[in-house]
Amino acid sequence: MNIRDELKREPVLFDGGMGSYFAAREHETGQGCERASIDEPMLISAIHREYLEVGARAIKTNTFAANSCNYPRELVDRILRASWNLAVKAAESYDAAVFADIGPVSGLSPQATREEYRFLVDKFLELGAKNFLFETQQDEEGLKEAAERIREAEPEAFIIVSFAIGPDGFTRSGVYAEDLLKDLTGSGLFDAAGCNCVIGVRQMQMAIEDMDLHGVTLSVMPNSGQPVVIENRTFFDSDPVYFGKGIASLYESGVRILGGCCGTTPRHIAEARKALDEAIAENESGERAEAGSAGADIGYTEPLSGGESPDEGIVRESAFFRKLAAGGKPFAVELDPPDHGGLRTYMEDAAKLDAAGADIITIADCPGARARMDSSLLACMIQEEVGGEAVPHITCRDRNINASKALLLGLSAAGVRNVLVVTGDTIPTAKRDEVKSVYEFNSRRMAAFVRTLGEKSLAAPFHIFGALNVNAVNFRSQLAIAKQKLDMGMCGFMTQPVLSKEAVDNLKAAREGLPGAYIMGGILPPVSERNCVFMENEMSGIHLAPEIIAAYRGLDKAPAEKLALEISLRAAREIGPYVDGFYLMTPFRRVSLMADIMDGIREQRETGTLSSWIDSHDVDNEDKA
Repeated sequence: MNIRDELKREPVLFDGGMGSYFAAREHETGQGCERASIDEPMLISAIHREYLEVGARAIKTNTFAANSCNYPRELVDRILRASWNLAVKAAESYDAAVFADIGPVSGLSPQATREEYRFLVDKFLELGAKNFLFETQQDEEGLKEAAERIREAEPEAFIIVSFAIGPDGFTRSGVYAEDLLKDLTGSGLFDAAGCNCVIGVRQMQMAIEDMDLHGVTLSVMPNSGQPVVIENRTFFDSDPVYFGKGIASLYESGVRILGGCCGTTPRHIAEARKALDEAIAENESGERAEAGSAGADIGYTEPLSGGESPDEGIVRESAFFRKLAAGGKPFAVELDPPDHGGLRTYMEDAAKLDAAGADIITIADCPGARARMDSSLLACMIQEEVGGEAVPHITCRDRNINASKALLLGLSAAGVRNVLVVTGDTIPTAKRDEVKSVYEFNSRRMAAFVRTLGEKSLAAPFHIFGALNVNAVNFRSQLAIAKQKLDMGMCGFMTQPVLSKEAVDNLKAAREGLPGAYIMGGILPPVSERNCVFMENEMSGIHLAPEIIAAYRGLDKAPAEKLALEISLRAAREIGPYVDGFYLMTPFRRVSLMADIMDGIREQRETGTLSSWIDSHDVDNEDKA
């Protein structure tokens, strides 16, 4: 069957979920489904025929997870060959199309991901494949290159790309599907694009309706419904008739490539075939309005979330960001969250910093991967109780996409307008048996997710900042990553502390290499020789010039703190021409030292000198160490 000719006549109905149906038939977890093409070929052939017998016009090869991430390379080759031959033989008697099914390649570097897709594509091309389905994808890594490879070898190939989305239209990587579908179809490499898996037919339709996909030939293959887990086994218990009606509704809304994913059995596809045929007949007889062209705006009007639209009239803009954008060189002061339940002293310190002139208080998210009071809750409390602004750090370490979205929705509603997105410190090896990292994002993808969420769901977008390590040995690579962060939605950076000539030079390079980005120059005052040695040897991303460490030798607390003030003000003077503001980091709750540094920087900017001010200034040494 020629898929293009078929689409001119009527919608194309695919088969259902091979893996889940195989697991249900064999009472297994579904693992090893692909290997069954070698070990149980008669069973896989029978499943193909079951779907074809009830009206599927296209089937997928049993190769969804057949890649080198899951099987040895030699075994992948055998699985592809066996699966292709079984599908082709089954489809012959029904004149149905066979699609080479390629699932997501995950856990590899970008280069290795591209190479793996190329390997899979080449193997299928050798076997004679002319139709390809890249399904259940979460981002576009390697997909364009794979499609280009197919087009070079088989210009008339029909290529579909499909992304797994949640009810809100985001993939697991936090990318909005609408953006992915438009980008990939706009490349001219893909014939159709759409969504599959994760959610059921009704939620899938609602998610699609919420996107502007005019002009995109849509492919939609939802799950049968929500799964349930009983004794570590996953079951789908949904009504095939309900699924079939949902598929017909998608067709009536303009979707032309339809099918099923997890939980969809031959019964589900049979009901989809029946409902589709009825809808097609009604359209042809004129009893129902003609369905729109593929990818047309879908006419269901119920709001996706059932909630109210954001009221932009009550949004308060960030005074910190206004000052930053106006060239006012604001102060951001980091105050680490407490590691205990007491809050009074912390809020008092925040109030002191606010009174001393901090434009915004930044709060680390469990620094050092050790549990501390939540940075986002503290940010909301500071804004409510102190009255100043706060910017929570948000790491990628501890939250998946659902938790991240829930957190960001709450922050937006609470009036937080700035976030600092960082990948997050690695959990120490000794803790990994009891504490697990998530790392569903890196900071670049998280920034893109936050940006898109601001465009689609929030009353106002966040101003997204990132980290810039000016102490990196290979700073050129840091600049390259920073440029990617800007492309993903960040507006500026807060740098690691500048405590060496190399860091100053790198900051200059950042100023030249990141035009348009706001840069908050990092200042962290060492307060003792011991503190210097610790930072140099045990704090990632920090480097102190040897002469700074030497200057603290033998100093008591009072002279050491005065030296800390002098070093910080000298650093501010050196980096002043290259930054848009100052990012001060409070050591050991010494908030009075932070106040002194802010006073000194203001004096320096007003008079152009600091020598007399430092000599006459008494450092407040009453803060606790």
